[in-house]
Amino acid sequence: MSKNQLQNYLNWQSLGMRLGAVGLALLLWVFVVSENEYSMVINMPIEARNLSAQKAHKKEIPKHAQVRLKGPGRTLFKTLLLKNFISNFKLVIDLDRISEEYNFYLNEYYERYPQKVVIPPSYELEYIEVVYPDSIHISLDEYMVKKLTVKAPLNIIPAAGYTLVGEINIYPASIEAAGPREVIQEMEYVSTIKDTFLLQDFDVDVNLKVDKQTRSLVEYSQTTISIHQDIQSVSERIISEIPVKVINILPNLRLFVNPTTVALTVIGGVDRIAAVNPKDILVTIDFTKQWISGKNYYEPTVSVPVDILEWQDLSPRNLELVVTKDIN
Repeated sequence: MSKNQLQNYLNWQSLGMRLGAVGLALLLWVFVVSENEYSMVINMPIEARNLSAQKAHKKEIPKHAQVRLKGPGRTLFKTLLLKNFISNFKLVIDLDRISEEYNFYLNEYYERYPQKVVIPPSYELEYIEVVYPDSIHISLDEYMVKKLTVKAPLNIIPAAGYTLVGEINIYPASIEAAGPREVIQEMEYVSTIKDTFLLQDFDVDVNLKVDKQTRSLVEYSQTTISIHQDIQSVSERIISEIPVKVINILPNLRLFVNPTTVALTVIGGVDRIAAVNPKDILVTIDFTKQWISGKNYYEPTVSVPVDILEWQDLSPRNLELVVTKDIN
């Protein structure tokens, strides 16, 4: 550090100490010296009480109001510092007699019910008025509960050589949503927050929050959802002795396929393909769609489980189909 840099650093330190001293002196003046009364506007939380169990808020109400209070300087300063930590410092609105719609004109309301302006007695403060908002509109609807399927809009991209196996497992698969009927009736499902997992080479096991941004008035029976997605390394396996079926056979015909079984290679998650057995794979010849008079060999249709990536190397690829009339 150069001489000039050191000098600048010391100057800044000195300035900081001076400002700190001034701030301390101001605090001492407010807490110890100032006995004069002042007025000050502060934010007070609004608490809506006694909402009927059969009703729900149709629209959000303000969470705070700007209120003018009067009191000694030291008390006002203490209030400004500590009011957020005092639970019984609030404006109360009683919804007991509200059926659907009502406008609370706050200054008139608290002039009529001064006991609903809750200020701790030890603070020696006097309520003057509500500065903002001047009124609060209450809009209520019938309370409704509905069970909804949970969806998880996740973007999971496996690493090279790995694959997703099966569907995403969501637990619980459904939860209850409760709130105003107008909102709940329109809801078709509940969604978790969106998330992305890139180049995954191991299972995804996460807990995600329900997305409440678009429906803040709705309450949920559970807000944390467990998500599991199986991710496995890609491998391949030969499956043999897979039975061949002939479908859509016409009456009075007898059909024989040769050979009666085939083999093929499946590609997918290593644990998933290890559990595959011949009966899980459907190999068919559709008589009504494929049969041509004088043609003896046909390529079958192969259907594998949806969580298998692909199949290949069918052996044999073409099967002999023998058609005779049923003499019975």
